[in-house]
Amino acid sequence: MASASIALQDFLVRFGQRQLAGPVLILLILAMMVLPLPPFALDLFFTFNIAISVIVMLVAMSVMKPLDFSVFPTVLLVTTLLRLSLNVASTRVVLLEGHTGPAAAGQVIDAFGHFLVGGNYAVGLVVFTILVVINFVVITKGAGRVAEVAARFTLDAMPGKQMAIDADLNAGLIGEDEARKRRATIAEEADFFGSMDGASKFVRGDAIAGILIMLINIVGGLFVGVLQHNLDLATAARSYTLLTIGDGLVAQIPALIISIAAGMVVTRVGDQQDVSQQFLAQLFGNPRLLFLTAGIVGVLGLIPGMPNFVFLLLAGGLGYTAWQMQRRQQAAAPVAVAAVPPTAREVQEASWADVVALDVLGLEVGYRLIPLVDKAQDGELLRRIRGIRKKFAQDVGFLVSPIHIRDNLELKPNAYRIFLKGVQIGEGEVFPGNLLAINPGRVAGDVPGTATRDPAFGLPALWIDPLLREQAQAYGYTVVDPSTVIATHLNHLILSHSAELLGRQETQALLDHLAKDMPKLVEELVPKALPLGAVQKVLRNLLDEGVHLRDMRTVIETLADHAPRVQDPEVLTAQVRIALGRSIVQALYPAGAEMQVMSLDPQLERLLLQAVAGAGDSAAIEPGLADTLIREAVAAAQRQEEAGLPAVLLVPATLRPLLSRFLRRSIVQLRVLAHGEVPEERIIKVTSVIGQRP
Repeated sequence: MASASIALQDFLVRFGQRQLAGPVLILLILAMMVLPLPPFALDLFFTFNIAISVIVMLVAMSVMKPLDFSVFPTVLLVTTLLRLSLNVASTRVVLLEGHTGPAAAGQVIDAFGHFLVGGNYAVGLVVFTILVVINFVVITKGAGRVAEVAARFTLDAMPGKQMAIDADLNAGLIGEDEARKRRATIAEEADFFGSMDGASKFVRGDAIAGILIMLINIVGGLFVGVLQHNLDLATAARSYTLLTIGDGLVAQIPALIISIAAGMVVTRVGDQQDVSQQFLAQLFGNPRLLFLTAGIVGVLGLIPGMPNFVFLLLAGGLGYTAWQMQRRQQAAAPVAVAAVPPTAREVQEASWADVVALDVLGLEVGYRLIPLVDKAQDGELLRRIRGIRKKFAQDVGFLVSPIHIRDNLELKPNAYRIFLKGVQIGEGEVFPGNLLAINPGRVAGDVPGTATRDPAFGLPALWIDPLLREQAQAYGYTVVDPSTVIATHLNHLILSHSAELLGRQETQALLDHLAKDMPKLVEELVPKALPLGAVQKVLRNLLDEGVHLRDMRTVIETLADHAPRVQDPEVLTAQVRIALGRSIVQALYPAGAEMQVMSLDPQLERLLLQAVAGAGDSAAIEPGLADTLIREAVAAAQRQEEAGLPAVLLVPATLRPLLSRFLRRSIVQLRVLAHGEVPEERIIKVTSVIGQRP
């Protein structure tokens, strides 16, 4: 016994009284259904039921917003269970002891059966029926409908609210903790109204159960009184029916109060005042309306035959109240007027806070694409964007700015736009629920769908039903989902604009990252040998021509070697390219593979060298020669592509910068290499000669 007592004490200490209160209360309520209760216990529990219903109604009136009473659906269930348990317990006492007199089931039931309905069971039946109709048909049904609509609209509004939180977070208006708190509040609000929608069914079922319990008690009381206790029918009907009516009224009045509380909670609008403050401020806050009401009631009171004294008394009370309110408003008006102008001037004052910096990268989506970027709905596109930034950092060599995502109601529902420093660089339209089947050029058959083009590369494509995925893949289509379409387009644009994404801030961050492993090397270069702007220019030149920055050690060492003699970023870029020649060639041709390249006709090469020698960096190509050069370079690049070879033009180092800038505008995939950038061990084979006469 001692060990059991110690174990019980340890259990109570570990879990605490608060955690035990709920289970103990539920067990007591369930126990009332099976254990007989004396009349005094019934009086105590019925009084407690009335008190708890009043407490619930007062709390519902005092809360500022529904979530302040988030436990209300559970309270609704517990109070309903309590009333039903009391009905079962009182039914047992009424049927067992009802033949002894009206006080057999306790003083509370007796008082409701005699005092409230005057001891007339016919009046009691009518009053009870009216209470049930009011509770079931009017209050409960209306509150349930409001909760259902509120739950539906709250769920529909969740994506937009989540997007607004993400936009504020990305803009720096709120912190991560505040964003997390707001998201939790939105989720709790949706759960609350959903729970209220379901909990309203408890009250409706309780009203129906009250009617059935009353009928069963009346029939059972007549049966027990007449057949078991030998009472005459009139005496049995009077005794048992009055006890049943009292029992029903004791249960239905708290039920009506709880239903009113539920209606108040779900019909709340605004969270700055409680119900009482809103009621007084909005219904009795305008003295002009009270004056008008007093006049109408006063005119009705002057009509012969009407209760003149009552109408005129009420009209006088309303008029006096309106007069007092008008006096208080007029007395407070000068203070309010004096306080307004400084506030207005302060609002009109401009400050640096009004200057909003442009996002480096931005993505705007139509409202139907919000689920793709909604964290609450586990948006697939968000994960892909995080993967794009990580993959870009691993492949290219620096970390791009975060991509700020916003919804834009001015866009088409399925459209999206991509921005770079506030300028649109791409747009497209995707259809959630469908798949994009891209035609790579060789497909074995047609698939039904809506014709379009891949927004990233402009390839012909079709929007198809997901059920046709396997058929499209069998025909040779590349099938992707809408998130992949947007992510691929975004990734393509980021790669093609990588040079513009490398600003001085990103360059400094890159150097700071390198300084962790190579502090002396970075310190020797910046700012001792080169300014930060010159290093940024060299890195952007490399990115412009598709050279990644993963081998930053070689880049920094080369710049440190040549910076004491030359500061020109173009010359430094050429030296860095020579140092990176092995990796540049490796990216175009696998190790050991023969380099099959294009070259210039010697005569054309001499002409271009003369132009460069005479003008330097400002060299220009004669228009006729430029047209011929572009035309033949495009044709040669197409032949290389058809043969499965990279489009690479090998030229002297002096011509490489000029031809790279000139040809890159017309042939995006063309790469121009200098002779000095090719490692000595590589074998070169010329497959096409540009400018060669037939």
